[in-house]
Formats: sequence, C-alpha cells, structure tokens
Amino acid sequence: MAAVGTAQWSSRFAFIMAAVGSSVGLGNLWRFSAEAGENGGGGFILIYLACIIFVGLPVLMSEYIVGRAGQASSAVNSMNDLADRSSVSKFWSSGAWLGMIASFLIVSFYCVVAAWVMAYIPKFLTGAFEGQNPEQIAAQFLGFTDPVTGALGCNPDEVECNKVGLYFSPKEVFPWFIAFAVMTTFLVSRGVNKGIELAAKYLMPIFFILLVGLAAYSVFSSWGSGGTQAAFDYMFRPKMEDINGDVAIRALGQACFSIGIGNAIMITYGSYLPRDVNIPKSSGLVVFTDTAVALIAGLAIFPLFFANDLMGAGVSPGGGIFFQTLPQALSSVPGGNFVGAAFFFLAFFAAITSSVSLLEPTVAWVSEQFKMTKAKAAWLTGTVMVALGCFSVMSGDVMDFIDEVLTGSIIAPLSALLVVLFTGWRLNKKILDEEIGVSGFGQFLMFFVRYLAPLFIGLVFCAKVYKIFMGEG
Repeated sequence: MAAVGTAQWSSRFAFIMAAVGSSVGLGNLWRFSAEAGENGGGGFILIYLACIIFVGLPVLMSEYIVGRAGQASSAVNSMNDLADRSSVSKFWSSGAWLGMIASFLIVSFYCVVAAWVMAYIPKFLTGAFEGQNPEQIAAQFLGFTDPVTGALGCNPDEVECNKVGLYFSPKEVFPWFIAFAVMTTFLVSRGVNKGIELAAKYLMPIFFILLVGLAAYSVFSSWGSGGTQAAFDYMFRPKMEDINGDVAIRALGQACFSIGIGNAIMITYGSYLPRDVNIPKSSGLVVFTDTAVALIAGLAIFPLFFANDLMGAGVSPGGGIFFQTLPQALSSVPGGNFVGAAFFFLAFFAAITSSVSLLEPTVAWVSEQFKMTKAKAAWLTGTVMVALGCFSVMSGDVMDFIDEVLTGSIIAPLSALLVVLFTGWRLNKKILDEEIGVSGFGQFLMFFVRYLAPLFIGLVFCAKVYKIFMGEG
C-alpha cells in the first residue's frame, strides 16, 4: 500500500498518461532516430524491440511493484521499507539510490537539450534555415556566428573544429535553458495531481496528434521521390551483417533510456498508484505506447532524409541528426518552416513531460527526508539542477560524459540490475503476489524478471564497463 498521506493518481488514465509522458520524450525522437541512423536501421531496431520485450518490460514492472508496495513516496525509502518487510539487507536500496542519482544527473543535461529544441522553434518560424547550405545549417547548431569563420575561429566543416565539444552557443541557449528548467520545477512543485498529472493529461494527447500528423506528412510528401519506400526498407528489413555486439549494447541502452528504467522514476510513479490498477497490464501498455511512438517518430524523420539524399554518410551523429540533418531535409520542402516548427513543438511537449518525471524522484526524496513541502523541495532541488546544468550548457563534452558514460553505461544499468534482482529474488513472495496476482500475465513476466532481464543487463553492463576502461567507449 502507499504511504499514509502519499498523493495518488486520480485515475488509471491519468497514471497511463503520466507514465507514457515520462517514457515518451526526446529519447524517442532525437536519440532513437540518431541511434537507428548510426547503427544500420533495421538491425538495430530488431535488437531494440527484443530488448524492450525481454528487459524493458520486466524491469518496468519491477519498478512499479517496488513503488506501490513500498510504504513511502520516495524510491529510496520504498526500497528500505520493502527490505525490512522482506528481512533482507538494506544494501538493496542502493538500486534506488543509484536510480535517483541517475535521474538527477540526466535532467540537468536534458534541460539543455530541451533548450536547443525551444531555440529551434523561432528559427523555423522566422525562416532561419531558408536558402542555407548544409555547412551554414550546421554552423547554427555548433555555436558559430559565421559559416566560415565563427565565434571559435574555425570552419565548421573541419573535424578539428568540432572537437571543442560545443554544440550550441551558450549565450543563445542559456535563456531557453533557464526558461525550461523553471517550467519543469514549477510543474513538479505543484504536486502529483495539479502538476505532473495535469501536464500529462493535456500535453500527451496533443503530442500524439502532432506526431501522427507529422509522420503522415513525411510519408506522403516523400512517396513520389521514393523516400518513403526507402525508409520502410531501411527500418523494417534488418540486414544481419549490421547486427553485432556493439549494436546490441547500443540497442539495450536506448531501450532503457527510452522507457525510463534504472533512474527511480517508475518506482516513484508506482508509489502513487491506486490499488485497482493492474501493474502487469499497465506496464505492457506503457511499453507498447513508448515503442510505437519511437517507430512513428522514425517514420516522421527517415522518409524526408531519404527523399533528400541525406542518409548514409550524410547522417550526422548524435544530436546532429535532429538539429542539423532534419533542418536540411525541411529547408527545401513545401511548408518546411511550418512543419519544422510543428516538429520542434512536438519535441518540446515530449521533453517537458519527461523532464518533470526525471526531477520528481529527487524532489520526492528531499521532501520526505527533510520533512519540507513539495513546493519548497522542488525549488531547492531545481536550483541545484540549474547549477549542474550550466556545465552542460558550456560544454557538450560534459553532457556526453554524463549521458554516455556516467549514467548510460554505469549508474542506470546498475540500478536496473539491482531493482530487478531484488524484485525477482529477494522481495517477500506474499508482497509480490499481492501486487501482480498469482496467475496470468504477471506471473509469466516474472520469468523474465528472474532470469532474462538480469542476464542481459549484466552482460551489457560488463561490456560497457570493459569498453570504457579499454578506452573504446
């Protein structure tokens, strides 16, 4: 049961919208397309789908179970409570500690990426990309004031120029960063029902409508040029030669990032779950929706890329696929400015619901631990988040380290591994049965929780750590 006084979602629909809003974010739009574009398309997507089913779903269900069964609103205290009631060591609460740290680190740079998104909306509306060649468009993202001799005194075409680790002019992005961070903190400060839930219930339906509309535009506008057919072939015809260990590692990392597991969000959200919500079925619905959004986002992006001959060697790595290649594709199509603005509005909606969920675990812990109001805890935590995020504003290298190495390769996978092991092997069986029932879909998923998910997460975690220490990742 939830802790006495803990807020609850007002309905199953509200919970699903909030959970989907947490999962569906820039990971589905920017990062999914970038990862698929860099790792062979269909082969990556095939492995990604397998990771979603065999790892993402069971870990997500485990986190919801821990959240609702634990008698606290914060993830850490929920796991402490369950460890006591299961007569096991409180060492297991380190899974929640790691997850909370991961979510706080992620939200600090996530607000920066969201600021880039916000900065691009007026760029499209004012026609900033019209008549620009690829180098000039890249210059607007890389923080240069001139396409040939920019603020850093070099040509953005040159590889050495891009090694400075600067993705966007700090002076230009900082006001957007502050604005987005304040919006995030404000929504969290209003609590579960008047903040997080309210934002998700209204923003997510708008998000879905925009996404489907943009995907339809991309598919039909690229049909005559062959871009749509090429995109479908690229996404849904995996080439076995493109599948290898590195692709599998990237796919699992993307699956975990996309759903939002391993960062204490879903434990915290689970603590607000009413007793009449079926955890296994709700987990399945959230995972299905998240995956569908990622695939539809791919259909909104890749047809335009193929139609404009921007695939292959022309695909910029990482954020470049979203902030450089996409503007190139839209700059030459009818209504491209309007479509581009709509696409980045879409990304903004996805970003705000996810950033709220990323900040929530730390705020819940601060509020509970220091017995302060949710509003006071949110503004205090938000201030620290802004201070940390300033490092990512100033340097993309800091952001990449937090994302790729610290959270993506070490902290979040280790958190997910500990939570799934605790749920599968250490949680009191009576408590577990109360949360998922004694038969049906939940018990079927428990096989994945106990065996498959820990095996895959453990293997990938070891592989990532090995690559880091060998200087390959």
